[in-house]
Amino acid sequence: MNVHEYQAKELLREFGVPVPDGVLATTAGEAERAARELKSAVCVVKAQVHAGGRGKAGGVKIAKGPAETKQAASEILGMTLRSAQTGPEGKVVRKVYIEAGSDIAHEYYLGFVIDRASESFAIIASTEGGMEIEEVAAKTPEKIITVYIDANVGLQAYQVRHIGFGLGLDGAQVGQLETFLRGLFRLFQEKDASLVEINPLVVTSSGDLIALDAKLNFDDNALFRHPEIAKLRDPDEEDPRERAAAEIDLAYVGLDGNIGCMVNGAGLAMATLDMIQVCGGSPANFLDAGGGADKEKVQEAFKLILRDENVKGILVNIFGGIVLCDLIAEGVVAAARELGIGVPLVVRLQGTNAAEGRKILAESGLDITPAETLREAGERAVAAVRGAEG
Repeated sequence: MNVHEYQAKELLREFGVPVPDGVLATTAGEAERAARELKSAVCVVKAQVHAGGRGKAGGVKIAKGPAETKQAASEILGMTLRSAQTGPEGKVVRKVYIEAGSDIAHEYYLGFVIDRASESFAIIASTEGGMEIEEVAAKTPEKIITVYIDANVGLQAYQVRHIGFGLGLDGAQVGQLETFLRGLFRLFQEKDASLVEINPLVVTSSGDLIALDAKLNFDDNALFRHPEIAKLRDPDEEDPRERAAAEIDLAYVGLDGNIGCMVNGAGLAMATLDMIQVCGGSPANFLDAGGGADKEKVQEAFKLILRDENVKGILVNIFGGIVLCDLIAEGVVAAARELGIGVPLVVRLQGTNAAEGRKILAESGLDITPAETLREAGERAVAAVRGAEG
């Protein structure tokens, strides 16, 4: 689960991490009042959306005084912000964060992630603050410092020094960095975060370290332990299809292709997406119906897939383990009849009661293309979509 910058900074304050003063605003008038409240000669007006690249997309503006702050807010509020992370559809800006300006001497990058390969936490730091870390890694990997933290041992002072001096900080600033990192690490652990990113971390002209921007992601599976974090969810920032899927216990992620997928099991789902790509097609979604998929869930899954106007064909790929293939087949037939599916439909059933399921599909009288192997399913789905478009 993602949160907005203003919410992230409230959490940083809670854990003793220094951030600039700021006030949330949903109207230009509120933004003007916020500027007066902050009493800062310069204010920064920031669009609050769940995406990076806001500055390049026009979602961050510098303003001098309340009047300019009001004008900047009026230009940002209501805009559709498009960046590399939003996709071409963009995100509508419904709120802005008015923040007191900072006198920046230098910018750095700082991030906490879980490194599954080493089974540890990792701190990633770089002197190239303000840039996307992926771009830094690709162009100047030597400018990235990575430190691995054993969960049983925790963050050590020598690791702080390694990062601080590696970034070129002086002794006093390394001391500040230790407080900074320990606060972030406690937040990361205690709130079950999956990502804590400070970009940029800045050193001011007076030598102080401040988190100028903050991005926090949290593990959805741990939210039952953190109702205070769950309350920060902003439904306006979520794909309505993904939100609807979560309500009926389906895992759904929208993609930008044209072949809708319904699969049971995350591993099989990923293999199906890969096979579609291998066969020259492009998947429109990841949809895992789970091991408990039944007739009703299959129907709901079809409804979700068909809400995407880009879908030109559907591939159903089910392995019957706990789930029974004949029940899935009944759900497919019922959904096809009820929804009047007007795009090519390819179905692959393997496993428990697969033969019975295939028989139900064959005797349905519906235009359903069967497939035996995963490759055959991918090839037939891609061919069917191309035939329909041609």
